Amino acid sequence: MTKKVATQMTSTPLTRRSLTALAAAAVLGAIAPAHAQQRVIHIIVPFATGAVQDTVARAFNNELGAALGASAIVENRAGAGGTVGAALVARAPADGNMLILAAASHNIAGFLYNKLSYDPLKDFVGVANVGNAGYVLAVASGMNVSTTADFIKVVKANPGKYNYASAGNGSATHLAMASFLAKAGLQMTHIPTKSTGEAVNEVLAGRVQAVISSSIGVIGFQDDARIKLLASTGQSRSPFLPKLPTVAESGLPGYAFDSWIGLLAPAGTSKAEVERINAAANKVLAEPAIQERFKRLGVEPRSQSAEEFQKLLRADWDAMGAVVKASGAKID
Repeated sequence: MTKKVATQMTSTPLTRRSLTALAAAAVLGAIAPAHAQQRVIHIIVPFATGAVQDTVARAFNNELGAALGASAIVENRAGAGGTVGAALVARAPADGNMLILAAASHNIAGFLYNKLSYDPLKDFVGVANVGNAGYVLAVASGMNVSTTADFIKVVKANPGKYNYASAGNGSATHLAMASFLAKAGLQMTHIPTKSTGEAVNEVLAGRVQAVISSSIGVIGFQDDARIKLLASTGQSRSPFLPKLPTVAESGLPGYAFDSWIGLLAPAGTSKAEVERINAAANKVLAEPAIQERFKRLGVEPRSQSAEEFQKLLRADWDAMGAVVKASGAKID
């Protein structure tokens, strides 16, 4: 009985439905392995959610992945002023599948920390400069000051009484304020947090008196009565906050601080791979929708060749060394 049934089954002609099903299965079979093998690029953000790098990374990672025919995912690896995430990328294979979205704090770490497991300059290669982030000096409304000069006067009259928040030891927000205090001859207590968002929240709550935040961290609080934006820290006024004077023009001549934001890869990544990612990033950054997203974050989009970005990194290395030296800051 069994043998007869088997014979009947093998001799049954294929119907149109069967042929359609087989064709669909063949197509799915061809697609499934390709999907399973799709390249995944890991963009490491060395700070917590809410940090400027985190927000910027999530503003263009999907488009970057699409331009590269890959999936680009953002991973937060926070800790020790960004050095935990940087160390991870420094040890990664130099195949372009793991990048770090870094900023000024990356080079700062090389001068601030006495011991690092990597060299911020030698163990990385610049891939794409994606933007420039300005910073803003902001204070709790309880300080009752309206200008940078007022702020300096009040703090100088009360050495050690006031404190300031940052996104963590070694972060750009830490060094921006440390160098400000050194240049102005002021004493304040440093209160490190896990992100720019947390630092600003401490000021909004009145638990901390001041912060130098990336523009993205405070641009939404311009009309908030709990906080006062005193000045931008760049050499010229911010295009996003044009009515806000610079620190230099409103109380501390000669002071300036801002930061590049860019993708770095492990040293040894091939020139061809670096240039491929650079071309994709520049293509994405030229899209009006991406430029609009960046502008809403208070970040000026940038477009450079990988070689130009590498030169910027070397120049910034020297500049950040001078900033750390002037601030007197050091972390064991």
